[in-house]
Amino acid sequence: MRVLICDPIASAGESLLRREAQVDTVNGLSKDELIDRIGAYEVVIVRSKTRLDADVIRAGKRLRVVGRAGIGVDNIDVEAASRLGIVVVNAPNAPIVAAAEHTMALMLSMTRRLPAADAAVKAGQWGQYRHVGTELRGKTLGLIGLGQIGSAVARRAEAMQMNVIAFDPFVGPDYAARHNASLVTLDELLAEADVVSLHAPLTSETANMINGERLEKMKPTSFLINCARGGLIDEVALCEALKKRRIAMAAIDVFVEEPPVDSPLLNEPSIHDRLVLTPHLGASTLEAQAEAAIEIAEQVLAVLRGEAASAAVNAPAIAPEMIGRLGTYATLAETMARILAQLGDVGSVNELEITYQGEIAEEDTALLKASAVAGWLRSATPERVNLMNSLILARNRGLQVTERHTSTPAEGYTNMITVRAVGRDRFFSSLSGTLYHNQPYLAGVNDYRVDVRLNANNFLFCSHKDRPGVIGKIGTLLGQADVNISYMQVGRQAPRGEALMVLGLDEPVSEDLLRTLVQTVDLQTTRVARIDG
Repeated sequence: MRVLICDPIASAGESLLRREAQVDTVNGLSKDELIDRIGAYEVVIVRSKTRLDADVIRAGKRLRVVGRAGIGVDNIDVEAASRLGIVVVNAPNAPIVAAAEHTMALMLSMTRRLPAADAAVKAGQWGQYRHVGTELRGKTLGLIGLGQIGSAVARRAEAMQMNVIAFDPFVGPDYAARHNASLVTLDELLAEADVVSLHAPLTSETANMINGERLEKMKPTSFLINCARGGLIDEVALCEALKKRRIAMAAIDVFVEEPPVDSPLLNEPSIHDRLVLTPHLGASTLEAQAEAAIEIAEQVLAVLRGEAASAAVNAPAIAPEMIGRLGTYATLAETMARILAQLGDVGSVNELEITYQGEIAEEDTALLKASAVAGWLRSATPERVNLMNSLILARNRGLQVTERHTSTPAEGYTNMITVRAVGRDRFFSSLSGTLYHNQPYLAGVNDYRVDVRLNANNFLFCSHKDRPGVIGKIGTLLGQADVNISYMQVGRQAPRGEALMVLGLDEPVSEDLLRTLVQTVDLQTTRVARIDG
């Protein structure tokens, strides 16, 4: 495997990669230069400087993994990568402490007026009265975003005897309480907080979330900090708010454009005494850089080995402790969906319904859903399909995916997964499966009960009348064609009534053999399916 590192990372991570891959480090590539080079690599790793847009990603014909040695991925077109089945991983844990400590450093720099005091002493000026600050004790800290970094700031604020409130629509009151915070609305936070600190991702919904209108809602004595992403704050509006003294001070570590040559924050000297600016230092500690390099190297190597990456930003998240419990169920869901897609016309199906019964219905089934859709699409489209792009491709094809959860187990089973092709006729419209001794088994086809271990590569499904001699005729014809039967199961609803046969085969069934079976044996519907094709 070949790895291209486009921005400098710590040597510890690079050394780890070199144990299992050929690594080239080339910094400062232009977009055109990167497009020319990227086609030779399976992996590309960047930090914040190099931009991987859709043009660059499409040029990576061999790309399997894109790595960001940091937490933010706004310089990577994740959607484009997902459409092409490319895993995007980051290093979300490495910068947590560094970013939280930098937030606290900026908070103290403003409230104690340290930059101005430092500049005055160096200029030969003395006078404590000119630099009277304010204590953090008893003040209210408002956190916009209570993820890993936001909650780390909350813990440190508790040590400073601050009151913490937070706005985060993705967490509940119990989670906030565990992190020393009370949830409030965004308007309430802006009105109540003495210090407002941003820790949200940059999305279309959060861009310029702190604009002129919201700055008006803040206290005139309040302080504003952004160590998260450039673009969360409208820089023009912030400049105006500082000029009009709508807020006391602001500390900014990230900018819309970096370096911020044209930012009004730099080009308005009248506000500089109430502004602390740092050059994107949130994760810039020796410890964080080493941890980020090691973390991204481990994530990349895990994907290359075919293992689950815990920090894949465009794949269903699965905690390491859940892999053993859900991994085989994911294989079951994918295999059943892949077989089901081959048992009828996929064009007639506009909805894939996945039902979970029993204890598994209580789990987070995002991985199982993505696996089932990937299995279905692998037999329905020539595009490269995996967990990263399966749901996107399904949406583009107009395939609706629904899930049903019921904790009541199916009769005779602790857990059951059923994949149903909505819109298909009664033949082969649903498959049900379970695990037995941690091995995937097919337990039902439509309304027929079967017991089929899904360890063959080739399958033959036949619906027929339950009559003497049918099984023997099929076995004879397969034997004459030198197709070996691995196993065979018959499900029926009543003696001499409707029946369904499932055979696992060591060799595929040719079109000629399939026609011979239909013509020679009294079969109603016959389908073949392959797992490895």
